[in-house]
Amino acid sequence: MGMSEQIKIIDLFAGPGGLGEGFSAFESAEGEHPFRIALSIEKESSAHKTLELRAFYRQFGKGEIPQEYYDFLQGRLGKTPKDELFRLSHLRRQSRAASREARQLTLGEDNHDIENAIRDALGKTPGNWVLIGGPPCQAYSLVGRARNAGISSYEPENDQRNFLYREYLNIIERFRPAVFVMENVKGILSARVGGNRIFSQILEDLRRPGLATGGGDPKLEYQIFSLVTNRGSGSDGGLTASDFIVRAENFGVPQARHRVILLGVRSDISWLFTPTVLLPASSPRVRETIADLPRLRSGLSREPDGFQQWVNAIHSSSRKIISDVRSAGLKEVADYMARTVEAIGSEHLDRGSVWATTETDGVRAEGLREWFRDPVWTGVSNHETRGHMRSDLIRYLFCACFARVAPEGRLTPRSTDFPPALAPDHSNWHTGKFADRFRVQAACRQSSTITSHISKDGHYFIHYDPAQCRSLTVREAARLQTFPDNYFFVGNRTQQYVQVGNAVPPYLAHQIAEVVFKVLENC
Repeated sequence: MGMSEQIKIIDLFAGPGGLGEGFSAFESAEGEHPFRIALSIEKESSAHKTLELRAFYRQFGKGEIPQEYYDFLQGRLGKTPKDELFRLSHLRRQSRAASREARQLTLGEDNHDIENAIRDALGKTPGNWVLIGGPPCQAYSLVGRARNAGISSYEPENDQRNFLYREYLNIIERFRPAVFVMENVKGILSARVGGNRIFSQILEDLRRPGLATGGGDPKLEYQIFSLVTNRGSGSDGGLTASDFIVRAENFGVPQARHRVILLGVRSDISWLFTPTVLLPASSPRVRETIADLPRLRSGLSREPDGFQQWVNAIHSSSRKIISDVRSAGLKEVADYMARTVEAIGSEHLDRGSVWATTETDGVRAEGLREWFRDPVWTGVSNHETRGHMRSDLIRYLFCACFARVAPEGRLTPRSTDFPPALAPDHSNWHTGKFADRFRVQAACRQSSTITSHISKDGHYFIHYDPAQCRSLTVREAARLQTFPDNYFFVGNRTQQYVQVGNAVPPYLAHQIAEVVFKVLENC
């Protein structure tokens, strides 16, 4: 399959490009890449810059990535691709192609420009192309709905985020992709608007987009398939809403991430055969996925920071706490804390860097080792710690030590396990609503879901190594999300965290791409 025969991909609500990365990285049995990202649309500036940089990377074949790309990852060519990298004359053609592919536009506001861009990207003979993407999910997520419930004037019927899927639907109706893949949070299954479950309406609209939009072809129909069971479509195959939930940890991803993913196939194709489903695979644990990355210390916020200040802060602040932990009946935890504190300071740790300054010998998980690695580059970027309050450092120390010695099944402490001296000053700490506000990503399990909340604080994402007293870095979160090591996230650290937390794991998307390819290869 040559370049001209590649299946075109249009990626809407692309974020940093997790879905697109999985499709573009997919190789057929013949070693060819059958999918090509023709266009990706994202409204947020930093995520768009990340998309644009990755689009540039994809302009080159395997083994042909220019040294200048890696120079950028090392901070030698500005902070964004357009600062210097895209201005290099011998790379101008690829830079322009990347900027055509990754566009900063907003669905619902820039629809005219978006439709023109899609028309240009597809060309006169688009063939059997694929639409991918996930409308923003804040209005569907359980956290978002809880937040909205606290707003007396909030009405779901007036929240346009509940209807962003209609922008996706309009593109389906207007441009008739052969296949679409739509992703969203699990909360969409129970979300209600006007007293009705919105998911049922979404399914019906996606099956008959022409009727749903009111002005399209009423004969245009899609069959909606599950990626985890082959019972057929939701209308006539006995599927339930939960059949559309894909649990990433069942498919080789080192993270318990549950998302609703719909596979839509145009009816003139879907009658030919039933798509295959994702093949279950064991997933590596957190330690196997991130242990090779350089060890780092956290930073001190709200006071002078430096390695010795950090060591002194932990030593001085932990003495009484360790005694309190022992008095609370957690002798093993207290002993482990004491041994850890004694060792802290014997090895000089820095805070890392957003730019690649160190190297790694690669992920230890054999199944994913090749997926993450770059054959010519072993650098580590986006691996920089954040600062924490002194009191949180000791809480992280306590939590990580607790995870090391706790009974099986208790790999992170609840609020009732904390001695009073470690309890944070939160009004809801003792209510039970946030009993696991501090959560260790245990070394011997898959991680919990990496969410955009990691940008707010690190309490849910504590590193399993107590001697580092910190939360996960962007690179560690990206590893658990299965982004390759040469995938760079542009923007400040908060923006990088948000990008990673909102993305679809590329390794999961890669497997979805195989299902889609099997649908289209004989059409």
